[in-house]
Amino acid sequence: MSKTNEPQISIIPLGGRKEIGNNMIVIEDDENIIVLDSGIMFPQDDQYGVDLIMPDITYLIDNKDKILGFFISHGHEDHIGAIPYVLREINVPIYGTRLTLGLIQLKLKEFGLHHDAQLIELAPGEKITVGNFTVEFIHINHSIPDSVAMAIKTKVGTILYTGDYKFDHTPIDGKPANLQRLGEIGSEGVLALLGDSTNAEREGTTLSEQVVSKTIEDVFKLSNNRIIISTFSTNIHRIQQIFTAAWKTGRKVAITGRSMINVINIASQLGYLNIPEGTLIELRKTKSLKPNQIVLLMTGSQGEPTAALTRISRGDHRQIEIIPGDTVILSSMPIPGNERSISQTINHLYQQGAEVLYDGMIDAHASGHACQEELKLMINLIRPKFLIPVHGEYRHLYHHAKLAEQVGIPKENIFITDNGVRLNLTSDRCWVAGSVPSGEVMIDGLGIGDVGNIVLKERKMLSENGIVIVSLTIDGKKAKVLAGPDIISRGFVYIRKSKELIEEAQDLAREALKELEAKNITDWSAIKKAVIDSIDNYLFQKTRRKPLILPVIMEI
Repeated sequence: MSKTNEPQISIIPLGGRKEIGNNMIVIEDDENIIVLDSGIMFPQDDQYGVDLIMPDITYLIDNKDKILGFFISHGHEDHIGAIPYVLREINVPIYGTRLTLGLIQLKLKEFGLHHDAQLIELAPGEKITVGNFTVEFIHINHSIPDSVAMAIKTKVGTILYTGDYKFDHTPIDGKPANLQRLGEIGSEGVLALLGDSTNAEREGTTLSEQVVSKTIEDVFKLSNNRIIISTFSTNIHRIQQIFTAAWKTGRKVAITGRSMINVINIASQLGYLNIPEGTLIELRKTKSLKPNQIVLLMTGSQGEPTAALTRISRGDHRQIEIIPGDTVILSSMPIPGNERSISQTINHLYQQGAEVLYDGMIDAHASGHACQEELKLMINLIRPKFLIPVHGEYRHLYHHAKLAEQVGIPKENIFITDNGVRLNLTSDRCWVAGSVPSGEVMIDGLGIGDVGNIVLKERKMLSENGIVIVSLTIDGKKAKVLAGPDIISRGFVYIRKSKELIEEAQDLAREALKELEAKNITDWSAIKKAVIDSIDNYLFQKTRRKPLILPVIMEI
């Protein structure tokens, strides 16, 4: 136990521990709370109909009077995507760099929240004191400009949060990570390092963006056909490379997709994207150009169903269709869970006559996350007393921990915990001190949190076995069936070819209802249960399927 009245702080990850994405970390003392990042993640294949997933913020809502602000490391969705949903419950200042706040403002406008939001800009190198915490932004490299690590001075020592980072000595914007300041902070003493673990399984160092620049430029030079290139809308450095390569090779760039257009507009207005004059044109003007003069820039590199490239691959894009000989470049790495949809997109593109270049074929993408040698360098620069791996699946956190041991961090000073676990720290100790409510909140359309495991289970059943609707009309007073039961099948069997099966099921339901009539039972729950029980086993015996059976009762 800690000494009496010895100062303590708590570190509580609410997201970003079990999966890549959903990042949110709480730093708390006895008076104040600050929150690092506020991200979303995208649903897996078995999360039917779910649009987005955000961390459970019950703990923050319960303690919102202590919250002084959100500090955002950069503008990717897994770090800013939950902000509109959080601000509806907790309207506190949001601190970030210029581009990060520009992207947040764009997102808040979509939700009609931009007038009430308190957005406070900090540049890399600046510090701000809020309550008992002093937060300093430190420039690091990632796949989007204005990314920062954060040094947070607390009552018990300094916490260094890396955010997403890599060490690129030849970055596109000519601004390498501020290694000098990181080293100075390490020399001053760091209590705990919260370190990005996404690429902890990968040996060596992350590919420089300059290598990708050369690859893109070479493809643009060598291709005599139209270029279609897809990347993340927020990968500003990659978008800059595409515009630069197009300008050097005499091509024009046309953009399609709302998110891509919006981000490019914001990045250009704020000076983070330099588009050579005359390079950007409207999509309709490409019709007057030769194929070797055209670059079409869009999203869809992850096979997202509604993204431009995916719709083009299916042949249902309103303005663009594949011309045999087109060169299609997927300038990204597959996010775990997206492999199947990406593969389908690639296959469809090949079937339409395109030449597709993707990760593994050419160096068309460089990760924005540190590999093993960079993780070691960060640990050696910071020399923390405690390491808390963040941002990744459990295996990434595990490998990050092993690397830390190799460079001298004692095993007992490394903490891999689940979301919601509270780590308490004093100036010389760290220990697990319980947990807070945590988990995933699913967003489906306008609904937030109204889709849970039961709903997903039902959706899974519907997707696998379909539904059988049994409709009937009863006399409420006499408990007599006036019409039905009639059976409708959706996703279970084709009724016209399963007439005998349906008729037998109707007979079984009818017999069950007659037994209830004889007993003068009019309770709806009893009637529904009798209908389900009467045909459930029969349908399974005949088909080896268990459809969802839904009785629909009309009472007269």
